[in-house]
Amino acid sequence: MAEKRKLEQLETYLLAVLDGTVTGKWPSTLRLLFKGLSLVFAAVVQVRLLLYFHRIIRPSTLGCQVISVGNLTVGGTGKTPVVEVFARNLQQQGRKVAILSRGYKSKELPFLKKMKQRIVSGKIESPPRVVSDGRHLLLDSWTAGDEPYMLASNLPEVAVVVDKDRVKAGKYAIRELGCDTLILDDGFQYLKLGNRLDIALVDSTNPFGGGHLLPRGLLREPMRNIKRAGFIFITKCPEGGNHELKEELRRLNPIAEISECRHAVKYLKDVFGEKTYELNWLQGKKIASVSAIAVPESFENALHELGAEIVYACRFADHHRFTQQEIIDTINESINLGAEAVLTTEKDAVRFPFVDRRDVPIVFMRVEIEMLSGEEEFMDWIARICFKTPLEKPVVSGLINTADEIEEHQGDGSVSVE
Repeated sequence: MAEKRKLEQLETYLLAVLDGTVTGKWPSTLRLLFKGLSLVFAAVVQVRLLLYFHRIIRPSTLGCQVISVGNLTVGGTGKTPVVEVFARNLQQQGRKVAILSRGYKSKELPFLKKMKQRIVSGKIESPPRVVSDGRHLLLDSWTAGDEPYMLASNLPEVAVVVDKDRVKAGKYAIRELGCDTLILDDGFQYLKLGNRLDIALVDSTNPFGGGHLLPRGLLREPMRNIKRAGFIFITKCPEGGNHELKEELRRLNPIAEISECRHAVKYLKDVFGEKTYELNWLQGKKIASVSAIAVPESFENALHELGAEIVYACRFADHHRFTQQEIIDTINESINLGAEAVLTTEKDAVRFPFVDRRDVPIVFMRVEIEMLSGEEEFMDWIARICFKTPLEKPVVSGLINTADEIEEHQGDGSVSVE
């Protein structure tokens, strides 16, 4: 546990170095070193893309509709609620949907259970982990990973499958679960799976990741590569949208549909029970906030907007796995500072260990996507995915993605991909 905490402290420190919060000779030297490494990283990224573009490396195709939802930056774009919106709409339109996730920071299955699976399947290679088969929730958040578990909990009729090899996971979802539509969670850079539609998310509060690629900034690839996207979601927008950012993205990608949305808090719910609270319950309350997400400021700002007074803010590294003692310590500190409730995010709530303490309510915020612009275009995309016939000519992975480009390959405007 001590080693894990040190790694998280190092991660937090490096992020502070990158955004310039930490100053001095040593942080400046680190930033200079990281800038040089980012140039090497950029070259590797572009070479990899060229290898796929020229089909020197050939992607796999699975014979069904594949949709990728991802981003060009590391963390914090609010991807999970957008994946949920896509999966729910496709499922309601009659598609049998599976979400394919790599299960970031999920725990491997125990050795004996993996051996049992191998014996049952008759294969040396273990099958993907099925978080939900579209009927039942089969794994806990510890084994599944927090985001796959959250998606499976909120989408009872959608399958969720976890494996680093999304090609293998996709084949399993089609063969064993009868799925006809696959959604790649965080799949914009996953080029191994071809013939798909790419949806890119851009965080309105930090759209360009500091302007540098990893490790100097937060960009996974140059911003100009957003031209691969067929649909762009600008997330975390203010009420009136973000016209300047929309125009900049339109310059980078003239033909993609662009929608603006915000993450709206809908209600509050007890972390360990079924009780729910209206949003006005927070008005005037002194509260403690606990979070382990990439951008904790967005969560804390939402609490302020709902009228809460934060008397204690406890932040952990992104995806931190809470211990029972940490929760107990948080409750004790909250009470000492006069807090009337402990608030956390839905993503963090699935990683809370059970505690018997009920000194103060421990609740999470339920957040959902609200479209500010482009809702008609979004629903049109869903309809075209669900009801059109497959393409007559295959589409190169991630390179011909927009509805207009696909129409050039098929006269009827279909976006169903073989």
